[in-house]
Amino acid sequence: MKKQSNNVLIISIALFMATFMSAIEGTIVSTAMPTIVGDLHGVSIMNWVFSIYLLTTAISTPIYGKLSDQFGRKKVFIFGISIFLIGSILSGLANSMNVLILWRAIQGIGAGVIMPLSYTIIADIYSDENRGKILGLNGAVWGIASIIAPLFGGYIVDNLSWHWIFFINVPLGILVLLVFIISFKETKALVKNSVDYLGMIYLSLLLLFLMYIIQLISNLSNNWQPISYCTFISILLLILFVRREHCADNPIIPMKLMHNRTFVVQNIIAFLISGFLMGLEVYLPVWTQGIFGYPATVSGFAITPTSILWILGAFVSGWLLSRMKPFYATMIGLFFILAAAIWVVLLPFNVSFGWFFAIAAVCGIGFGITITNGTVISQNSVDKGDIGVATSFNTLCRIFGQTLIVAILGIVMNRQLKIGILHTDDSNMGMINKLVNFKTSHEIPAKLLEPLRTVLYNSLHKVFWVCLIIIIIAVLVNLYDRLSEK
Repeated sequence: MKKQSNNVLIISIALFMATFMSAIEGTIVSTAMPTIVGDLHGVSIMNWVFSIYLLTTAISTPIYGKLSDQFGRKKVFIFGISIFLIGSILSGLANSMNVLILWRAIQGIGAGVIMPLSYTIIADIYSDENRGKILGLNGAVWGIASIIAPLFGGYIVDNLSWHWIFFINVPLGILVLLVFIISFKETKALVKNSVDYLGMIYLSLLLLFLMYIIQLISNLSNNWQPISYCTFISILLLILFVRREHCADNPIIPMKLMHNRTFVVQNIIAFLISGFLMGLEVYLPVWTQGIFGYPATVSGFAITPTSILWILGAFVSGWLLSRMKPFYATMIGLFFILAAAIWVVLLPFNVSFGWFFAIAAVCGIGFGITITNGTVISQNSVDKGDIGVATSFNTLCRIFGQTLIVAILGIVMNRQLKIGILHTDDSNMGMINKLVNFKTSHEIPAKLLEPLRTVLYNSLHKVFWVCLIIIIIAVLVNLYDRLSEK
């Protein structure tokens, strides 16, 4: 890629704006979800609003990276941002939960372009000496967006409408598109690598079937026939995908990486920790709004410390890795997350709001250390020629972890809610939809308010027990890597 004709500063700002747009979209929906559920109903499928977005983002991320080598950065980036904007507009216009889930899928397909191509374009337009600084600034933009997103989302929901959490992407996205159309010039130096389209199809279908199986299990149905059929198809797709990746010239996931124990262990940990993170961001706002009865603006404060302390944890990660073995550095991060997970499980019904603030802060430090460690250790455990693939795979594991684990947590939540409703006289799932929305909770009969809050508390308690088990598994996986060295 040639750099002479690029207006580097303007392009960099546009990339920062795209990163901001993507980062804020990832967390702002969490704060608004109780209000969305209250308006559109469908608390039993609300996890799909997150899962489908993450799933399509995960699937499209490696595809955009490979297509940009074939067709150029500019065309692919503009295409992806355009899809993201279309999905954002249609999500804001959604009038049912099913329709919202559909448009979130489209939005996720577009969002997959932002992370891989932002890093690639920065590498194209900056020298090796300056690239690290710009990547650091891009990371800081992501951190700032994650900090303000819950508060911004709460303000929008309380003062405007939840629809605007999607519409705010439009002016930013249009500005990014204009900058790239006018200012970004590239001389084609395309790499003629084959694109593993068949592998992409197998992987996409495999993930979709896995998500569908999870949804079938969550329906409290005794009909296991469709589940068994989908399970068989999923196993067949997995076999086809692995065989394809072994013989493909340019595979999405090179199978040789699977023989590297440290690499595999770090990505399993990234998968598990990212799922726990998503559970925290989805269900803490449900607790603060549904049980405490707080508005969305206040609810946003419950997860804000996670983003702030994440930045600190990322800096601590570098210091730890320079002074001790990776195993110990990762274990320190996991210790913080494990302590927070135990803390959440022990919270009583009438806990004060301040404890959530403290728990989110402890989690933020742990996430910053563990996730950063996972990326760096994954890169250092492979050959130099595989660093790009290793980084992409680590990103995919994090997204897959968020996608699949939040769906599993949704099963736990839905089944416990349905059981609780069955044992609560004169109640139904529609009342739970109203309960988790500050603006509609007053419509519930007074005599049912506390019983329904108890049902919600018990359901959330089960969810966080599963989260604790996930962190314990992550600790054991890290220990396995250490024990295997001896």
